[in-house]
Amino acid sequence: MKILSIQSSVAYGHVGNSAAVFPLQRLGHEVWPVLTVHFSNHTGYGAWRGPLLAPADVAEVIAGIADRGVLGDADAILSGYQGDPAMGAVILDAVALVKTANPDAVYCCDPVMGDVGRGMFVRPGIPEYLRDVVVPRADIVTPNQFELEFLAGRPTNSVDELLAAVDVVRATGPRHVLVTSVLHGDVPAGSLEVVAVSDEGAWAVTTPLLPISPNGGGDVTAALYLAHLRTTGSPATALERTTASIFAVLEATLAAGTREIQLIAAQQAIADPPARFPARRLR
Repeated sequence: MKILSIQSSVAYGHVGNSAAVFPLQRLGHEVWPVLTVHFSNHTGYGAWRGPLLAPADVAEVIAGIADRGVLGDADAILSGYQGDPAMGAVILDAVALVKTANPDAVYCCDPVMGDVGRGMFVRPGIPEYLRDVVVPRADIVTPNQFELEFLAGRPTNSVDELLAAVDVVRATGPRHVLVTSVLHGDVPAGSLEVVAVSDEGAWAVTTPLLPISPNGGGDVTAALYLAHLRTTGSPATALERTTASIFAVLEATLAAGTREIQLIAAQQAIADPPARFPARRLR
């Protein structure tokens, strides 16, 4: 595939495009990375340097790609953290341009806004903007459980409640929803689930819960799920391959004792995901 990925970038470590581009390339896909920031490192360190690019500058980069006459070649658009509605508008304009040129292209949005234990960590107004403007325009969304509850406006304390919340989000537009970091009351102790839902059904994969939560894992997850879903056409297969690769990355990160996800060390499990965690059908 050819993927237009509009995300942040860091020189040191792996978040945003610095987390998504290499795994996609390792799977054999062409990626056109458009940067929204270029920081020294991810903001989880509490200190960083580098520019936050103006939305107009980002729009200029996309316009330059359009000048090459290749936007119609893009099979997908991928976006992650959106720190400003103006940047979100640039991304949605790019989505419209690509889909006009190629109606079969899909938009995958990772609606980054918060997490359990941290609450919302984006600027006021961004969660509502994502919910009301961006998510309805997406074909695929990849919220964590906390973000799903906000998008749906309801709790997810069981598998039935989780699926009901997903249905609320899907009714707004996106046909595919991948829910990460699922820890409702029906999940076994010491485990974590990832759930994929589409028109074809719903599936879950259960993995051991590792004592680690590094930055960038969600960015890799969204990229891998988009890639595997588009190449296989199967949400269940995409779910299995994505969770296998992510678990291998997290295992390598835990073993290395680092704050940065070990994409390079675990690259073989990205390129050739092991058959490790079977998906079970929920409905």
